[in-house]
Amino acid sequence: MNRTVLITGGTGYIGSHTTVEFLQKGYRVVIVDNLSNSQKEVLNNIEAITGKAPIFYQADCTDKKAMEQIFQDHSIDGVIHFAASKAVGESVNKPLLYYRNNILSLIVLLECMEKYGTSHLVFSSSCTVYGQPEKLPVSEEAPILPATSPYGNTKQVNEEIIRDFAHAEKSSLKAIILRYFNPIGAHPTALIGEEPRGVPQNLVPFLTQSVAGIRKELSVFGDDYNTPDGSCIRDYIYIVDLAKAHLAAFERLFHDKSPASSVEVFNVGTGKGVSVLELIHSFEKATGEKVPYHIVARREGDIEAIWADPTKANKILHWEAQTSLEDTLLSAWKWQQKVR
Repeated sequence: MNRTVLITGGTGYIGSHTTVEFLQKGYRVVIVDNLSNSQKEVLNNIEAITGKAPIFYQADCTDKKAMEQIFQDHSIDGVIHFAASKAVGESVNKPLLYYRNNILSLIVLLECMEKYGTSHLVFSSSCTVYGQPEKLPVSEEAPILPATSPYGNTKQVNEEIIRDFAHAEKSSLKAIILRYFNPIGAHPTALIGEEPRGVPQNLVPFLTQSVAGIRKELSVFGDDYNTPDGSCIRDYIYIVDLAKAHLAAFERLFHDKSPASSVEVFNVGTGKGVSVLELIHSFEKATGEKVPYHIVARREGDIEAIWADPTKANKILHWEAQTSLEDTLLSAWKWQQKVR
């Protein structure tokens, strides 16, 4: 495999696991990351897992000069675009940060791709584009509802930008948009995992840090939703399964000569809804550890319940989630024990 893939945000949680999958498949990987929510040491751990070192640039994807330099230095065959600010709660408090970072980074990337003749893009989108869906599980045909957070809105806008650019005259862009649900867990080697800077914005790292004694206890945001146990329901997908979906999507861009559209959309999830309280109990069963938690008020921007219909990805990408929730949570705990 001689193809070169640019992975933006490649030292981050999802990006690092995806980098591993591409390196193991024989791709040459170039990473650009500003290290705003990751550590440079991740590169050493990627190499320890794969025996191969990705090429690394520390730069911001909104910096057009820096991005052009990367495209000048390498013949980029395709791009996986992860680089973005991604916390729902933070986006409510810092909307301009999210709009600037998430939207401008995509525009700069597409301008570079056009200038240097790179046609293939896999875009990291989110189930937040569905808002609170009227029908569950949610399929790709579900209407895009008004976003409940600035983060979710940036994903909606970015999807529109990709479609508009792909449909423009003389555009050669072929893109796959992956709308994924809630990635959790860590690589089975426990060499890479989710290690956010500061207070975790996502459920599982806050949970594992609470069990490890780093945090006092986990806050469960609301127990009065219209769900069986009153807590929010999500579709939790193992990070390695999610990384493999990006590889399947990327290879479709090259191998399928007659896709249904220049821009295709796929849900990436397990197809199973799990409440926050169910996840806590599953963690306790998988690890034998007690989770300290308490119920607090609902959090602004949160959706009550959402889980995926992954049928389209199963059939067309020949991909499906394979790892059980308990095994996934056990991998997260093993990672936490290693980094604490």
